[in-house]
Amino acid sequence: MPTPTKGPRLGGGPAHERLMLANLASALFEHKRITTTVTKAKRLKPYAERLVTFAKRGDLASRRRVLGLISNKGVVHELFTDIAQAVENRDGGYTRITKIGNRKGDNAPMAVIELVLEPVSAKQAVVAEATAAAKRDAAKAAPAAEEAPEAEAAETEAAEAPEAAETEEAPAAEEAPAEEAAADEAAADEAEKDAK
Repeated sequence: MPTPTKGPRLGGGPAHERLMLANLASALFEHKRITTTVTKAKRLKPYAERLVTFAKRGDLASRRRVLGLISNKGVVHELFTDIAQAVENRDGGYTRITKIGNRKGDNAPMAVIELVLEPVSAKQAVVAEATAAAKRDAAKAAPAAEEAPEAEAAETEAAEAPEAAETEEAPAAEEAPAEEAAADEAAADEAEKDAK
């Protein structure tokens, strides 16, 4: 786990601090966001992100390491199934800390720490999907290329036929805007005559 800081611990001693971080992490994974002090949130962030990294690995050894720290099996199961799948494309930064002001009773600075479960970005998601599709197509095309050289000849003939049809339709498409422009001019002339 992350190297402990020098000086006073969050609790009474190192064992209490470990238990406190484990309970905070368990609550974070269960509720997806918790409100705590800024100091505890900053100490929890690397601890929780390390556990999410173990969950992304997904093997039995990682599950046992996490179970050694968090005793609630339901929370560990949710971490390994739901949360790990939600952040599988994210390379880090699984948590977000937002300061929310001071606590009313003792004026302690408070923060909300939450899991970042949104996709990384729309652009990266599209790129990842396109590369996956390209790999699938390449895998399908490799066996088919060996079996069907005749099919390629048929495909090239079919590709040439639509191009010829497009060239025949192009002059008709060019004539349509010219006719519309002439009709618009005639309508404008009639409107001017009516106005006079």
